[in-house]
Amino acid sequence: MKIIVIIFSAIVLIATVLPLIPSDLWFIRIFDFPRQQITLLLIAALIGAVCFLDRAKLRTWAFSILLIAAIIYQSTLIFKYTFLANTEVLDSDFHDENNTISLLIHNVYMKNDIYKGVFDNINSCDPDIVLTLETNKKWAEELETIKEKYPYWVEHPLENSYGIILYSRLELIDPEVKFLIEKDVPSIHSKVKLKSGLIVKLSAVHPKPPVPSESTTSTERDAELILVGKQAKNFDGPTIVAGDLNDVAWSHTTRLFQRISGLLDPRVGRGFYTTYNAKIPLLRWPLDHVFHSNHFKLIKLEILPNFGSDHFPVCVHLSYEPEAEHEQDEKSPEGDDIEEADEIIKDGKNG
Repeated sequence: MKIIVIIFSAIVLIATVLPLIPSDLWFIRIFDFPRQQITLLLIAALIGAVCFLDRAKLRTWAFSILLIAAIIYQSTLIFKYTFLANTEVLDSDFHDENNTISLLIHNVYMKNDIYKGVFDNINSCDPDIVLTLETNKKWAEELETIKEKYPYWVEHPLENSYGIILYSRLELIDPEVKFLIEKDVPSIHSKVKLKSGLIVKLSAVHPKPPVPSESTTSTERDAELILVGKQAKNFDGPTIVAGDLNDVAWSHTTRLFQRISGLLDPRVGRGFYTTYNAKIPLLRWPLDHVFHSNHFKLIKLEILPNFGSDHFPVCVHLSYEPEAEHEQDEKSPEGDDIEEADEIIKDGKNG
């Protein structure tokens, strides 16, 4: 049992240390994702060390201290996504319906054929905007009737798992499909006109994940996220970035994205809101995100039932409130963030 405890502890300690290496290789970046699971495994390893290793020996105490340090480190990264932390986005106590915007974000999983599920979730969420990801031609055909309720849309279905469609009942102004980094990975960018006439910038993205079947590095994903973040910062007004970012909120890249963009995360202080993998309960983390400028307060954020995809849908209702930007602190760059961001974008475009 001692050998098992030592080997198990060593593995979870390595899993903690690997993401500290400044590399974009997939087998390093992948350990950014399961920090909740790794934290629990570290606690189990610590219990095993206390119970089965010789507590009279100095090396046992040293080993235990390493495990405790790793637990503290992992916990500091995920703590703010618990109910114990302060919220980053305030609740909306009173909102004007003319100044609200709601979104349903769903990676439908291209091979999934339970099309009715999207309509069920639309009825449940009643969003102004429906964003579907992994949308191919067949999905586009099945969702055609949505256009009766959502008269504005942007479609770019693909058969490579990166098709994207945006449906809106609010007016879309100058909508564009862009290929920011990779020629086969589209994103949608548009201004949205609220009922009040207020203009909101919306970017919908779905970069490739750092997994061998898609990309051996996180270079292109990181570049797209940071580039979208810079563009969000340059828009002088309310801004929303939404989609399947194929990254977790506590990763270095997403934290850098927030500082570069200034955008806030409504999950902070409210919960993890894990969306992937819907089919494997023990391996879930938040991949689908909504970030927004400090012009908005939160009306509602919820995860909706799955209907055959490997992602749960996200439903979010936001309220534009003039005083909000004075009550909520905007994120801002630190240290050499700007230089790092520029380098990441450069590497992605050259990759």
